[in-house]
Amino acid sequence: MSDSTDALAAAYPDLIRCLGEADEYGATDVALGLLAAGVPAEAVLLELIAPAQAQVGQWWQRNEWSVAQEHAATHISERVVAAVSSYASPRPNRGRVVVACMDGEWHALPVRLVAEVLRLRGWNVTFLGASVPAAHLVSYLHRYDAHAVALGCALPMRLPQAHAMIEACRRADVPILVGGRGFGADGRWAARLGVAWAPDATSAAAALTGEALFDEASEVELPHLADDEYAGLVRRRGELIDSALADLTDHVPATREYSGPQLDRTVEDLGHIVDFLAAAVYVDDQTLFGEFVDWLGEVLTSRGVPREPVARTLAHLADELRDFPRARGFLGAGQAALTAPALTS
Repeated sequence: MSDSTDALAAAYPDLIRCLGEADEYGATDVALGLLAAGVPAEAVLLELIAPAQAQVGQWWQRNEWSVAQEHAATHISERVVAAVSSYASPRPNRGRVVVACMDGEWHALPVRLVAEVLRLRGWNVTFLGASVPAAHLVSYLHRYDAHAVALGCALPMRLPQAHAMIEACRRADVPILVGGRGFGADGRWAARLGVAWAPDATSAAAALTGEALFDEASEVELPHLADDEYAGLVRRRGELIDSALADLTDHVPATREYSGPQLDRTVEDLGHIVDFLAAAVYVDDQTLFGEFVDWLGEVLTSRGVPREPVARTLAHLADELRDFPRARGFLGAGQAALTAPALTS
């Protein structure tokens, strides 16, 4: 192991402790101490802060940390990233790259890490932050001469909005690079939308210096959208959520005793189910909805919540969507996956 690797490994528990204790100053001292000792800023960002934040996300998913703890830790990580960037602060010697989150995407930290790595590599980076509307992004691109635009998406349910932003950037004649788990662990949905994908910040930096990103993009065809299922799901979103909530209230007695906040969270969860279903229909890939259902099942198990009400909701939505054959197929596969553990236990 190199001296930097040893130092990063030794610092990791200290950073985790500071995040757990919501100690912003301690966390910043950990990172700045590494920089002062000669550890490269890029390594601090990608080999310390990024894995620590990933651990925070896992603790939230396993219900070991509350939402408030996760939010506090994320805020502190953002502050530490800012401190590292300020400490390094190289002068740009390359063109401008605009970095932003997709419209509706609020998970900004992973995209911020990419922006800071590009800045360290000499690019003149403009980071627009979370949830940037397509029209505002294009207006910015028209105003400033950008070498490329890098867009991040953490949740696959945002893929329809991502496609709209990608097409808007194409019309502005600016090369596009995308990244994030929202495009699939292997970038499959980026390929579906005909756009270059980078799995991590290092790959993104390499792509910006390559030639492939600037090849003329081929026209993307999504002929399955002609069946109007996606548009129908969008139109009926509110109706489907209301109907699913009414079904739960009628058939799951515990739902009737929910407090206001519990009902709000239930409505939010139902909205996510519909949105992930719509995104799966948009890219015509059942695995998108299946992976969401698998994740949802893990979250429910970690919180001691029975899976049966969710399986019931999938069955109810399938019944409501009799004229949507692709959506019904995805819902059926999701229901089978959600109930499979109970059948084999």
